[in-house]
Amino acid sequence: MTSLSVSLVRGAVTSPFKHPGRPGATLPTDRLTLPAAPAAPGPLAAYRRICGFPAPESGPGSASGSASGSGPLPLTYPHVLAFPLTMRLMTARRFPLPVVGLVHTWIEIVARRPVQSDESLELTLYADELTPHRRGTEVTMVTEARVAGALVWESRSGYLSRHATTAAGSTREADGSPALPAVAEWQLPGDLGRRYGAVSGDRNPIHLHPLTARLFGFPRAIAHGMWTVARCLAEADGQPGEIRSVRADFRAPVLLPATVTYAADPAGNAFALRSESSSGSGTGTGGGRVHLTGAVTRTS
Repeated sequence: MTSLSVSLVRGAVTSPFKHPGRPGATLPTDRLTLPAAPAAPGPLAAYRRICGFPAPESGPGSASGSASGSGPLPLTYPHVLAFPLTMRLMTARRFPLPVVGLVHTWIEIVARRPVQSDESLELTLYADELTPHRRGTEVTMVTEARVAGALVWESRSGYLSRHATTAAGSTREADGSPALPAVAEWQLPGDLGRRYGAVSGDRNPIHLHPLTARLFGFPRAIAHGMWTVARCLAEADGQPGEIRSVRADFRAPVLLPATVTYAADPAGNAFALRSESSSGSGTGTGGGRVHLTGAVTRTS
């Protein structure tokens, strides 16, 4: 059994015994590290395919027919590489929130420079803070990637453990900015969560089947937040490695199957993912719903 499988089993076993929102809860201070290693070509190629990133052209010395090729990693991929560390820390006994049912709420990623797919990345992960949320408790996780000791990539992510609370918690205000123009429409199949989970290792039950999703309050399985932001970045990217940072907020789950619209400003620097009808919105009103908003910065 792999270390990730062990973490998944441990998470399933320990989650019922954790009580989010208890007073005085603290985070473990551990900083977990994966030794420096390049991304494995096969899993990287599978990730590019399911998220819509183009396969880079193979160089003169590359193996013929290589699907991973050379060139920069997708901006989101180090987050995926660090997922085993995330699971190990979140399923540790001292981690105060149950990992089963955690919902990804936002992410910020900054690349100090383009990270090449053949570079050896040393990955570090730690839990930074616990904050009250109107729907429960949110934890901020930090991931860092280094090459030869130099920090080249970092991310901060929020994960929500939903539970009854009397805390005020900040309420996210509605986005009052003008609606972005539609760029593309995507049909998302019902098994997208299972397929992305097989590639990323994130097999949270809210993404897998309607039955397991209902256990956590969702009428159907929901798409992974990291798939939605990666798919938007794949659509927004110009030259490989051009996008240097992204901030994305996961505003409403995408219920699978779904028809969603990718929208962006003319420069492709602000983007959104929305439902133009009740499909995927979960409202049944036909009025549509914004699932994801984000913004990127690019190399000058």
